Amino acid sequence: MTSTLQPARAAEAEQRPGRWLALCVLVLAVLLVAVDATVLGLATPYISEDLNPSGTQLLWIGDVYSFVIAGLLVSMGSLGDRIGRKRILLGGATAFGAISVLNAYATTPELMILARALLGVAGATLMPATLALIRNLFHDPRERSLAVGIWGATASAGTAVGPIVGGFLLEHFWWGSVFLINLPVMAVLVLVGIRTLPESRNPNPGPWDLMSVLLSLVGMIGVVYAVKELATHGVTWPPLAAGLLGAAALYGFVHRQLTMPAPLLDMRLFRHRGFSGAVLADLLTVLGMSGLVFFLSQYLQLVQGRRPFEAGLAELPAAVGAVVAGLIAGAAARRFSVRAVVSGGLAAVGLALAVLTTLGTSTGYPVLGAALLVVGIGAGFSFTVTADVILSSVPKEQAGAASAVSETAYELGAALGIALLGSIVTGVYRDFTGPAGTPPQAHESLGAAVEASQHMAPHMAAEMLDAARDSFVHGLHLASGAGAAVLLGTAVAAWFLLKNQKLESAG
Repeated sequence: MTSTLQPARAAEAEQRPGRWLALCVLVLAVLLVAVDATVLGLATPYISEDLNPSGTQLLWIGDVYSFVIAGLLVSMGSLGDRIGRKRILLGGATAFGAISVLNAYATTPELMILARALLGVAGATLMPATLALIRNLFHDPRERSLAVGIWGATASAGTAVGPIVGGFLLEHFWWGSVFLINLPVMAVLVLVGIRTLPESRNPNPGPWDLMSVLLSLVGMIGVVYAVKELATHGVTWPPLAAGLLGAAALYGFVHRQLTMPAPLLDMRLFRHRGFSGAVLADLLTVLGMSGLVFFLSQYLQLVQGRRPFEAGLAELPAAVGAVVAGLIAGAAARRFSVRAVVSGGLAAVGLALAVLTTLGTSTGYPVLGAALLVVGIGAGFSFTVTADVILSSVPKEQAGAASAVSETAYELGAALGIALLGSIVTGVYRDFTGPAGTPPQAHESLGAAVEASQHMAPHMAAEMLDAARDSFVHGLHLASGAGAAVLLGTAVAAWFLLKNQKLESAG
């Protein structure tokens, strides 16, 4: 078995060549999730045209996956610690592929939202298991840093592969095809993973507490839903009640973990300043970037008129920068310091987002491409080092739960960012003033405006689209500015929270 089950064989496991082949299987799971997330943004205009969702439904399609996965990551990470990380990874990958078919053939906005939610259940099993298995496969700190860098670089590569492959599919097939690309990746992952991945688990895990699972799920979904609805529609009683219920559930979850002899999540992990600082940095970073990530494909296609494949290529610099930075981040953090690399990376992302507040409807690509490259480099440095800090802060027996906390911060940041920054863009967009006769549905989303323009007189359609695009870009300016402020503030906080934090060195 693994070194988790037989610690005496740790040295032998460290020398096993198969660990790098096993890593290749693990990064396939990361690729699966990353591709799925990025192709959704590219397919959004086509989903809007075919399913005709309202603006609120469109946001739900974008963020319900993150809501569900954020609510279940800790539970699934802890379950992997108990029943085996290989088992839950391969089972989750199989379910992920099957549910992707449901996403591809959704016929209504409601069915699409349900399919995305179910995909979140399956996705919650993948990311914590991959990081936990890396923690147990690689005992040498420098090897583990490189493995984490490859893990992060693959996620970034997925953000490039997704739009390019998705763009090609969208130009030749219907939008559902972008979800079916998950199937061959899943098949390779499962078939090769059965033979190459070692099993690992916590040898003394305690019971899997279903009440804790329920409290975690209700708490996360309640709080995130409340933030989303309050940001979109203002203060009303239903989201306030949901937020209060979610907060009470999270309080109950924390209290229950502190009193249980074998908790689902050991809250003592948060006493480690490096662990807490890294988790907070991840959450705020993703929150600040998510508005750009969600609306960038719409800007490239619906504002600048690029074809899907061209839009996918246009996003490539961010992924290239993240891949390069991720591979050298561990060495850079040891050469300089953890806080210098993380804070510097976050500051770079913040400055690049500030540059994007100058975008116009006809801005040339060099400005956008350079900004995306800087975003990728900064994020690659930051995310890779914080993941390494989180993994090295805990015993390997708790790697699944710790990885789940890291991924929860990422998904919660994405959900909150889409809710808050997405609501800024949507709110500004809805107020655009079109010519007389502009149909009401054109105010729901830019995709709906493009669709409505096809049924209007040419001069009225051009006037309406100009107004709609200008309003959309103005909303994107505000979201980018807010994201820049969040990233720069996070860079300052990380400088203090990660003081004296170091990555492990080989003994």
